[in-house]
Amino acid sequence: MVEPKYPAAADRYVNLGQFYDVAALKKSRPDVLHYTDAVSAAYQRAYRALGAARQMSDSASALMREGLDAGKLLRRTDGIIGRELRGKGSGGADALRFLGSLTCQGPVWRFDSVQALCPKVYQLQDAYGLAAPMLQRIHAAAAARGFRAVICPDPEHPEIIQHLLLPELGLAFVTSREGMAYTGPAYRRVRLDAMVDPACAKRFKARLRFSSRVAAALRDEGLDALREAKAAHDQLEAVYHPHVDFAGVQQLAQEELARIESCL
Repeated sequence: MVEPKYPAAADRYVNLGQFYDVAALKKSRPDVLHYTDAVSAAYQRAYRALGAARQMSDSASALMREGLDAGKLLRRTDGIIGRELRGKGSGGADALRFLGSLTCQGPVWRFDSVQALCPKVYQLQDAYGLAAPMLQRIHAAAAARGFRAVICPDPEHPEIIQHLLLPELGLAFVTSREGMAYTGPAYRRVRLDAMVDPACAKRFKARLRFSSRVAAALRDEGLDALREAKAAHDQLEAVYHPHVDFAGVQQLAQEELARIESCL
């Protein structure tokens, strides 16, 4: 539900609840309560498991950042900027788009969108979340030159850039790792994991293996819970579906569309 900010003056209510057969649905009250509560419980279990998985992955990333050669990463980033970000862009506004996420169908990543917009793809091979500083620096340089970007945040950390698309340049920077593997054609592959001191990786080998194993198990638990939520939601819809006047919904939609078009 969205509450109008300026009712009638600028916004209006559209009441879809009028199309329920309330009397019939009252008879289905036990099923509605049961499946609604089941959906909520499954989502809570999913969020707990996925949140714990994220914490394990963050712990592994923190260990690897200790050995990251920040100077090498900076030089590689500036080399890419100097080579690829030439000229001036249109100055259009950036767009924020999630490229994928963990879903009830498992991990879903729409890398086909990248290939449709950007023929030149830099694949960032990054198992431990090290790409963010590179992507932030490239985005800042692109913005300074007026190139519009499509910023794809990390679903588990929405404040962090996970993929970066620069459609005006036909250029994309795609993070790739287990569970989010980019398998399309790549103009260049940048092995960010190789920028970590091998001695650091060796020192933390056991802890990294443990974190990876536990995070994978927790994500599996989270995905099971998402599938459970989807099944319960489908059952809830099956209860409601026979008692909704969908013809009335479509008629109202057409009336609202006509009203909006009359204001254009």
